[in-house]
Formats: sequence, structure tokens, C-alpha cells
Amino acid sequence: MAHANGPYHHGDLRAACLRAARELLEEDGGAGLSLRAVARRAGVSAMAPYRHFADRDALLSAVAAEGYRELADSLAAAHRSPATADDLAAIAVAYVRFALDHPALFRVMFAEPCDPSNEERTAAAGAVAEYVCGIVRGAFPTVDPAAMSTAVWALVHGLAFLHLDGKLDASTPEVVTEQVHTAVRALFAASLVIPPPLTTA
Repeated sequence: MAHANGPYHHGDLRAACLRAARELLEEDGGAGLSLRAVARRAGVSAMAPYRHFADRDALLSAVAAEGYRELADSLAAAHRSPATADDLAAIAVAYVRFALDHPALFRVMFAEPCDPSNEERTAAAGAVAEYVCGIVRGAFPTVDPAAMSTAVWALVHGLAFLHLDGKLDASTPEVVTEQVHTAVRALFAASLVIPPPLTTA
């Protein structure tokens, strides 16, 4: 890369473009992001990014895929084998913290239109969904895992955007942690008192 981070090295064009895109996103959000802007930031010709990305959507899909993989790593690092409400809350906190630490990336991952034909993005997003479903099976063994994983993801994802958009207090990590813990414990407690469905003779 031909800026403060050092020169661009031949053979690493794709990685250089992704780094440049993420820098631009964090500085200015997605409004000014274009392949031309990425080329300028990476210190390459205006046409060089097109060797790897057909258009802006393809670039954003690749950035989002990186984000999904990093998010999955963050969640796994929070707790390897969650089985209790507190375990699940730790993972939820990691999810919300990832959003707050990488706001522009998180919005690309979840607010930009999803390209269903982009295999890299689809696979990375699918891995996160599978991870969520897996931890739900462990934490809620008596509940339909597909339905509960949707509920858990919706809760945690909603908490992430509520914090990002200033609807919930994100002034300190401790405040965020307590709010997320409280919400997850409430969901966990509710799942334990939900009556079984009625059966018909």
C-alpha cells in the first residue's frame, strides 16, 4: 500500500484493496467507498481493483466475508462450549462488542444488500448462522433449535444495533455488558417457563 502503512507489494493486490476498503469504511462509512477510492488508498491504478472485484458490491461482499469470519472468531473466543445463561451472555456481549468496535464493518455485514451469488460472503455468513444454532442446541436442549436460534440471534443482533444507534447506553464496556447479560438471562428464564405445546388426541 502506498501510504503510511507502507508500499503495496505485487501479488497482494486483493488484500491491499480489502485493507484500503476497511480503512475508508472506518474513516467515512460506506458513503464515499468506491473502487476508485480504494485504488487511490492502495496506491494502485484506478483499474487494478477490477482484477479481483467486478464492482462495488463484489468488494463489499468480500469485506463482509472477512467481517463474518472475524466475528465467528470473536464469538468462539468468548466461550468454547456454552451451556448456561451466563455462557450464552458472554457470547452475546462479544457480539455486541464486535459491533461497537467495528461499526462500519458491522453495517456492511448486515445493513448493505446481501449478494446471494457471492459464494465467499454466503459461506462466511452461513458459518456464523451454524455457530449460533450449535450453541443454542447446547444451551436450550428442550427447545426447537431452529426457532430458538432465530430468537437468540434476533435478540443479540437487535441489542447490537440499539447500542450502535445510541438507543441503549454504550458509554462504558461495563454498562454494555450488564445490559446484554440482563437481556439474555431474561430470554433464558422465559424459555424455562414456556409451557409445552398442546397435543391433540
